[in-house]
Amino acid sequence: MKRKKRWIVLGSILFAILAILTLIGFLFRDDGSMSGFVTAEGRKEYMTAYREAMGYLPKPAESLKIRTDFGEVQVYKFQNGDTPDKTPLLLLPGKGSATPMWEANLNDFLEHRPVYTLDLIGEPGLSTETSRIRTAADQAAWLQQVLDQLPESELHLLGLSFGGWSAANAALKHPGNIQSLILVDPVYVFGPIPFKMILASIPATVPIVPKPIREKMLSYISGGAEVDDSDPTAKLIETGMRTFKSKLPMPETIKPEQLTELKMPVLGILAGKSTMHDSKKSYEAGVNSLRDPLSKMVLFEDASHAINGEYPDALSETIEAFLDKLE
Repeated sequence: MKRKKRWIVLGSILFAILAILTLIGFLFRDDGSMSGFVTAEGRKEYMTAYREAMGYLPKPAESLKIRTDFGEVQVYKFQNGDTPDKTPLLLLPGKGSATPMWEANLNDFLEHRPVYTLDLIGEPGLSTETSRIRTAADQAAWLQQVLDQLPESELHLLGLSFGGWSAANAALKHPGNIQSLILVDPVYVFGPIPFKMILASIPATVPIVPKPIREKMLSYISGGAEVDDSDPTAKLIETGMRTFKSKLPMPETIKPEQLTELKMPVLGILAGKSTMHDSKKSYEAGVNSLRDPLSKMVLFEDASHAINGEYPDALSETIEAFLDKLE
């Protein structure tokens, strides 16, 4: 139960970051600057937290820096020696997070296939934005350039939360070598974020709000679980929230008619207790819109938006059952 509450809190932190940035996108004018760390001291603090959090992951087989038109992307490859010939997964993290957020899932995924992870351009992590990302097309373009430079000709693309939107956005604009799409409680894909939750998240995400109030609101969003400042992943996300300024454009909501255009099989995994959307309506939207006969929608009734940490075993089993049918 303690582990489950921990991941509920982490999911709530990710949601809160996304929510406040959504509201900021409505209220504040874009000044044209690029995403990055606000100060050198803040970057140093974040890098220390990043290294600590990476220490809880399996050791990467490779660490790559891939250049794109919009910046340099940090990519890791993880591999178990027993599965070199399987089609890899490429994992896209949630808003405000980076590769370490996959701590609960990597070992399970590696039992079945190699795994790539990356840090998103424009978000806290080791990727760097060098040319301003202004549109959804720009976000799809740099990700496609990463895929084109990996040695494998085909990959399964898996995105969580904002990473799910990033994956779907790329698949719509550059389907190319994406063999399948796995969307884990994605935002702006199967349904909108309720505005009341955006408002409720503000006190949990504004640094000037006293810490006890922010933690109380965060606990409320996460169903009463206490915030654990000692958790390395939570510490990393919180540090990024304080030290990094993201200037990415607001995600363009993917419409049902766009979902019908996806050419590859899609696995949509939704959390029944997610605050990101109406899970039942989102489930129906996926069922009614996805056209490939191998596409599938799955609803984890008791999961929150932190589904990857709450149900890592069931999540891995669901994903591998889907991929087995394709391969």
